[in-house]
Amino acid sequence: MTSKSVAASVQRQLETIKQGVAELISEDELVRKLEKGQPLRVKAGFDPTAADLHLGHTVVMHKLRHFQDLGHDVLFLVGDFTARIGDPSGRSETRPTLQDAEIARNAATYQEQAFKILDRARTQIVWNGTWLEELRGADFVRLAGEYTVARMLERDDFHKRYAARQPIGIHEFLYPLVQGYDSFVLRADVEIGGTDQKFNLIVGREIQKSRGQEPQIVLTMPLLEGVDGVQKMSKSLGNAIGITDTPSEMYGKVMSISDELMARYFELLSTITPERLERIRSGDIHPMTAKKDLARELVERYHGAAAADGATAEFERRFQRGGLPDDVPEFAWPERGQSSATIVQVLKDTGLASSLSDARRLIAQGAVRIDGDRIADADFPVATHGTKLVQVGKRRVVRIRFSS
Repeated sequence: MTSKSVAASVQRQLETIKQGVAELISEDELVRKLEKGQPLRVKAGFDPTAADLHLGHTVVMHKLRHFQDLGHDVLFLVGDFTARIGDPSGRSETRPTLQDAEIARNAATYQEQAFKILDRARTQIVWNGTWLEELRGADFVRLAGEYTVARMLERDDFHKRYAARQPIGIHEFLYPLVQGYDSFVLRADVEIGGTDQKFNLIVGREIQKSRGQEPQIVLTMPLLEGVDGVQKMSKSLGNAIGITDTPSEMYGKVMSISDELMARYFELLSTITPERLERIRSGDIHPMTAKKDLARELVERYHGAAAADGATAEFERRFQRGGLPDDVPEFAWPERGQSSATIVQVLKDTGLASSLSDARRLIAQGAVRIDGDRIADADFPVATHGTKLVQVGKRRVVRIRFSS
């Protein structure tokens, strides 16, 4: 391969690698690694602290897949050891300690999820307990000696907690050190994490340098906004698209996002090429067409092609033609000796709202209908007899059968 063709290949790889990236440290170093023409060892760590995943959790996995599609190898690190410490990134208090059984259950979910995105042939699953549990006390003393307390307190979340006189456990200082040690053991060329992981990833570079290795490239990904387009995706905020959402729910939620947010979702969650992404941003592809493509891609990834076909047809029938699903879930209202119940109580008890305050928020947004009529009053009395169709937005519908 000529030097000109090598340069062209590197440039094409850079365009894909940099897509959606928040920060790259450093591009010059990455170019030098790519110019060698050898598959890079690309690491990302996932502490199994919870089993309930949403699309925001998968942003890093998608960037890993970009590297795989370019011919590089992924080191998918399950932090079974680091999960016991608890990552202090973005925390205002010490994380609670997890039990081994809970870590194991969550880790199984993470691995299952990973291969819905990653190429098995180019993925090596590693557990950092494999080597960290073998370290002796003297090894930890040496590792701790490679960083200072002053440097640790430069970290924003540690600095804020220290200034506010909030406790910081000594074990929390170990977290970035052992994460950096992981990079040394694995001889990582690149490490990817969210923007809140930047400090940890840089420590990895420095641990590698202090032990005679070429430092890894640090690549941070932005935190994905929820469907509201404002706050970080979170199930507790009600703005998440869950991996376990039904195909119709997932498709409908993707279709509900704004046109502006759609391009960002494509950038962070899709396998789309940079050229097609630019066509979407420029308006060359109609937003509705693009959004359908995105919704179908995500449903197919997590539920399969047949489910994606069904969700597409369901959406078009329900929302583009004004229909309702054939399988509207039913809720049997329990006998309570009352002639009516407030709409907020109905929403909460049927699961259409997570709480009374969530119900009031949905009503204020104009998202609630009973038998097709919009409800604007949070104190609206719902007569508890007969059958009523209650809707929240365009996606969630429940048919309530009252016993009285």
